[in-house]
Amino acid sequence: MEYVKLNNGVECPVIGIGTYTISPADAEVSVREALKMGYECVDTAAAYVNERACGRGIKASGVPREKVFLSTKLWPSEYENPHAVDETLERLGVEYVDLLYIHQPAGNWLAGYRLLEKAYRAGKAKSIGISNFEGKYLDELQLKWEIVPQFMQAEAHPYFAQDELRKTLAKYDIKLMSWYPLGHGDRSLIEEQIFQKLGEKYQKSPAQIILRWHTQMGFVVIPGSKNVAHIRDNLNILDFKLTNGEMAEIAGLNRGVRYYHRTDEQLDAFASFRPKYEKA
Repeated sequence: MEYVKLNNGVECPVIGIGTYTISPADAEVSVREALKMGYECVDTAAAYVNERACGRGIKASGVPREKVFLSTKLWPSEYENPHAVDETLERLGVEYVDLLYIHQPAGNWLAGYRLLEKAYRAGKAKSIGISNFEGKYLDELQLKWEIVPQFMQAEAHPYFAQDELRKTLAKYDIKLMSWYPLGHGDRSLIEEQIFQKLGEKYQKSPAQIILRWHTQMGFVVIPGSKNVAHIRDNLNILDFKLTNGEMAEIAGLNRGVRYYHRTDEQLDAFASFRPKYEKA
């Protein structure tokens, strides 16, 4: 495994198993099998409604808790709930998480960030982060945080390498964890000629080349899957390294194309939506 060192000295694996849009039953299996095959990072969220399943998967894997970098996110409806962090830990079945995010810049997000800072000081979160806090939201948070976050989670892939965001993150040594790492499965991205060519050179699939690009960009990448073979393939990216010239060639694909476009109306809806958590 390879690791990135965070601005608080904590180390995080460069690749993890993501669980977005994966059902509790499938998430439990994916997490269990991923950890058994060598993954060391698991990413979930309250809004995914599979935290309990991820906790069960961790336990069933047989991997010691301290060997798992566990990441989750508070949803906006919980930002003003003083018990939100403890309730999150209860759902996961753990005493702490390695990374705790606020999920969206919706509702009273500053209250949510204060919950993260309190959890960090109490040792309930070993690191903290912000998810989808781009543009004006990050500009405002910089003026108000008491503890600098360790992570930003945002959309990133070769068509959208987050050039502007990375400039801000670099000032504080905040790491980027990328979602939609394969362009939301866009075949036009995956089938780009450069990935076909490099796949033949390194005996890897185009998806594996793209995931390796993420790690060499300094991103932590969390591809999700309920297919055990795909999970294994996604991990099998650390036995080769793209050259500087190849990284530069991939950089030529960066065209500022997003797959997710958030509106103010969606943020308002996020603030009022309450996830229906899996029962104990």
